[in-house]
Amino acid sequence: MSQPLATTPSVKDVTERIILPPGDIYSDEPPLESDLHREQIDLLIRLIKWWWRVGVARRRHRQDFYATGNLTIYFSPNQKKSEDFRGPDFFVVLDTEKKDRKSWVVWQEDGKYPNVIIEMLSDSTASVDKGLKKQIYQNTFRTPDYFWFDPNNLELQGFHIVDGQYQELAPTESGWLWSQQLGLYLGVEDGKLRFFTPDRQMVMLPEEESNQQLQQVNQELQQANQQLEQERQRAAILAERLRAAGIDPEQIF
Repeated sequence: MSQPLATTPSVKDVTERIILPPGDIYSDEPPLESDLHREQIDLLIRLIKWWWRVGVARRRHRQDFYATGNLTIYFSPNQKKSEDFRGPDFFVVLDTEKKDRKSWVVWQEDGKYPNVIIEMLSDSTASVDKGLKKQIYQNTFRTPDYFWFDPNNLELQGFHIVDGQYQELAPTESGWLWSQQLGLYLGVEDGKLRFFTPDRQMVMLPEEESNQQLQQVNQELQQANQQLEQERQRAAILAERLRAAGIDPEQIF
């Protein structure tokens, strides 16, 4: 019985056997240091998303950004998950599609790196955040704005790239630092790192805005009640004077 002839594999067969580097890679970040770190990161993410989400009425609406935290950035030139990756605590990428991701894979994102990075310092990470990571963000990521913040002792420091090198940002009298990329100040308020507008207003969460509006309504109502009580007191005094003069107030009012 004759043996079957060997066949030359087609281009399709060869292509199907090639394993391309995955673009949908899960993040590989360790747990956060403490509740303070987690809450601070969540706060920054919610604030920047809300700030740009409600921009229709305030002329700042945008959808071309990605903001997240404690997520791995894979940036290997060889497109390998096992090499060249970092996980900033908070970062923002501008001029990109706003959608959920499992990680940020540079070679699947048109080569884009974060425009803004904020690291949350801790005893175990401070030296790396101030040393190795700063060098990577400056020399490889070319991230224009880099900040670090310590949720425990409230240390805040920031840098902006000038001629390829990070230059330390000078704080305002309030201790705030300006982010050119976000168009916002970063500053500490009640022990938390917050964003502030160019006209020095704190960026608030939706529930904070609602509470502020409710407080304003309550204040206005209280003022109205006080004015009404003052009018009642004036009317009572006038009625007493009329009675003392032998005039019945009901005949007048």
